[in-house]
Amino acid sequence: MAFNAKNLTYESKEPTFLRKLKSEYGGRNADRHANQLARPRKQKDNDDDDDEPTYFDEESNDTITKAQYEAILKKEEQLALEKEHSEPLESNINGAVAHDATKNVASETLSRKELVAAIGGTGKRRIAKVVGNDGLDHNGEGLSQTTTVGTRSAKKPKKIKLSFNDEVSGESPQTPVASRKSGNVFERRLIEAYITQNGTDPVTNEELTIDDLIDLKLSHTVRPRPPTLTSIPSLLSVFQNEWDALALETYTLKQQLVQTRQELSTALYQHDAAVRVIARLSRERDEARDALSKVTMNGGPVANGDSMQVDSQELSEALAAKVDATQERLSKTRRKRAVPEDWADADIIQSLKSKKISGSLYPGSRLLALDKSGDLALLGGSDGVAGVFSVSQNEVLQTLKGGGGGITDGLWAANRAVIATSTGNIKIFDGGSEVLGFSAHAGKVASIALHPSGEILASVGVDKSYIFYDLESSKVATQVHTDSALTAAAFHPDGHLFAAGGTDGQIKVFDVKSGANVANFESSGPIQSLSFSENGTWLASVTERENSVSIWDLRKAAQIKSLEIGSPLSSVRWDYTGQFLMAAGSSGVSVQQYSKATKEWAELLRSGTEAVTGEWGPRAQSIVTLGPDGSITEFTQS
Repeated sequence: MAFNAKNLTYESKEPTFLRKLKSEYGGRNADRHANQLARPRKQKDNDDDDDEPTYFDEESNDTITKAQYEAILKKEEQLALEKEHSEPLESNINGAVAHDATKNVASETLSRKELVAAIGGTGKRRIAKVVGNDGLDHNGEGLSQTTTVGTRSAKKPKKIKLSFNDEVSGESPQTPVASRKSGNVFERRLIEAYITQNGTDPVTNEELTIDDLIDLKLSHTVRPRPPTLTSIPSLLSVFQNEWDALALETYTLKQQLVQTRQELSTALYQHDAAVRVIARLSRERDEARDALSKVTMNGGPVANGDSMQVDSQELSEALAAKVDATQERLSKTRRKRAVPEDWADADIIQSLKSKKISGSLYPGSRLLALDKSGDLALLGGSDGVAGVFSVSQNEVLQTLKGGGGGITDGLWAANRAVIATSTGNIKIFDGGSEVLGFSAHAGKVASIALHPSGEILASVGVDKSYIFYDLESSKVATQVHTDSALTAAAFHPDGHLFAAGGTDGQIKVFDVKSGANVANFESSGPIQSLSFSENGTWLASVTERENSVSIWDLRKAAQIKSLEIGSPLSSVRWDYTGQFLMAAGSSGVSVQQYSKATKEWAELLRSGTEAVTGEWGPRAQSIVTLGPDGSITEFTQS
């Protein structure tokens, strides 16, 4: 037989509450909604306090007065005293406060019409029912609920503690306090306001002060947000708010973008105006420098009160004649000139050993020039003081005053010492005394060179010009302007060409007599040093921060060789025969030899002694170098 839930029957004895419901509603199939209870209606009384409780009969739903309620309570107290030794009867109040069990049990239950309950004020009213449990007598037998009022057991009533709810928030207290009078827990803010207004406990109506409140410790927990996104209207509201916020943010960003564009356009306009002003000032500065550089000051005695004159680019006929004569004399003998017998060879160069012969003489010095004897070295420091140092005696013989600014370069013109300064001055000394001076440059004099004739002195400076001086007449012979600042200078061995290196990396070769630019060589950086070979066709150059020496061929107007030294170089010098090339730099001194037979280069000497510049000694059998600290080092065989 298949199982069918419809065939199940409930044969157990029906419980009491089910029989009671059947008797009240007319059986199992009766319409439970047929007899609806009428809702209690309370007449509005203007004098009624909104916080006073309402009393009513639970069965008849009739409202009773407070006096009637107190009378019923008084009757119950009397019955409770009479039944002092009876067993307690437990009673529960629906949803809230549990009353203590009374000590006496009445023999009869109270009539249901006499059961009443108090509820809260009109703000929150709900029917509170008193539900009675079946009590037990001394013998364990249950007491009947159908007993009358006179025979039902009663208990001693306990005051019902009304909850002090906040009708605004309806939440648990954040700052809880307890009343010493009633023992109830309140929110401090609300109970203090109530005490200030009424001065009593809201539950027992006893006199209560703020001092009677006891602070309670409460573990604060983060309350979850209310579930606002549980319906379509709430979602639409949230989406609308998000859209409004996004639209407002977009509008604000557009405003900021417009403002930023305006600020950027203003800044660009100001920048453009500043660039134009800077360009105009730079042009005016260059024009002023050019005009000032074209004004030369005579180094000799003043004639007819004129101390300044403007010269042309071409040399005078007298100086031009000297240049031609020197070129003719030297060019004829150079190619037929043999190497002197006592000149150093490769073995001697390889056997040179370094020896430091002095301490720091002139800190910051970049000047070292040897006279023909090779014993007197002209030195100068950044403090504007120069001196003549004896290599053999290891002492300073003369002190020369530069007149302000650092000493930038120097040389020997016969027995006279010539120095140049960073203030644009050129001074010539004889026997330690100044005999001649020039101040024609509008800025620093970077380098000076002496013509092979010994009668023309050349200087280059940052004012983009080079100047020739006539040492015989003590006058400025000519001044030629270029397009960049000049840093290095050298005369051709024949004396008809003059080379000047600039900060733009160009080596410009000029005709000495006319000042014409006859050749240009492009290098990779500012030129540090220049040196012509005695063969008359090669020019060696050193570029700032470069590790190699560039060899230029004047006939081909091109670079023919790059000698890699391995470290940055600052100076380069050919010897008198043109077969040895010395380079000085931060890694020391290197000597390269060119063999005409094999047409190859070979390194003969490499020393680790750091040097700023160097000079060949007599017959190339020694080398004298200047260290960065101003000390002198000599390379000799012994």
